[in-house]
Amino acid sequence: MEGFSLTALAYLGAGLGAGLAVIGGGAGIGRLAASAMEGISRQPQAAATIQTAMLIAAGLIEGATLFALVICIILAFK
Repeated sequence: MEGFSLTALAYLGAGLGAGLAVIGGGAGIGRLAASAMEGISRQPQAAATIQTAMLIAAGLIEGATLFALVICIILAFK
């Protein structure tokens, strides 16, 4: 590893970590929305309950993704 400095590797790791966090969050919210739509189509009278649960879960996924991004930024600039 002669051509790479530790700072460059830290930036690379932080970038890869941030990218994976965003991809994971997007995939999680996509699967959540697909499952909610399927549930609503099967039982339309439960739409309000399903939407409420979906929004709470989406908020938790977004929070975990944001936390992962903040950790990646902290590690990159430490």
